[in-house]
Formats: sequence, C-alpha cells, structure tokens
Amino acid sequence: MCVGLPARIVGIDEDGTALVDASGAKRRVSAALLEDLEPGDYVMVHAGAAIARITDEDSHETEQLMDQLMIEI
Repeated sequence: MCVGLPARIVGIDEDGTALVDASGAKRRVSAALLEDLEPGDYVMVHAGAAIARITDEDSHETEQLMDQLMIEI
C-alpha cells in the first residue's frame, strides 16, 4: 500500500523544490509535478514529491484518519 501524507507549503525554491511542513516535520520535496504552488497551499506528498494539491479540509481529514490507524495498530 502506498501512503501519501498531507503537508503545507512553507516556501518554494527556484530549483523546483518546496519546503513543506507535515505535522510539524519540515522537509524539502520536489514540486516539479505541480504548477503554481504558493506558500500556504496544501499538497499530498509521496516518495519525496508533491503529487497533488489538496484543500485544508482534506489535509485535516487525512491527518485524523492516519491518527486513527496508528491507534489501532
């Protein structure tokens, strides 16, 4: 199973990478697959790349589901 994690764009570099905040963990990911990303946008991150733009509501729902999964394991 592949799992993407929601993250908020903190900043975007000219080289096509973005600094994202995923539940407090900041990391750099590729932003090459998506156009017109701006700080504050939410994205789904998988394997070091932002693969889809999502809404704030999508992000919170995904985080809640992941929390539930971790409790049940």
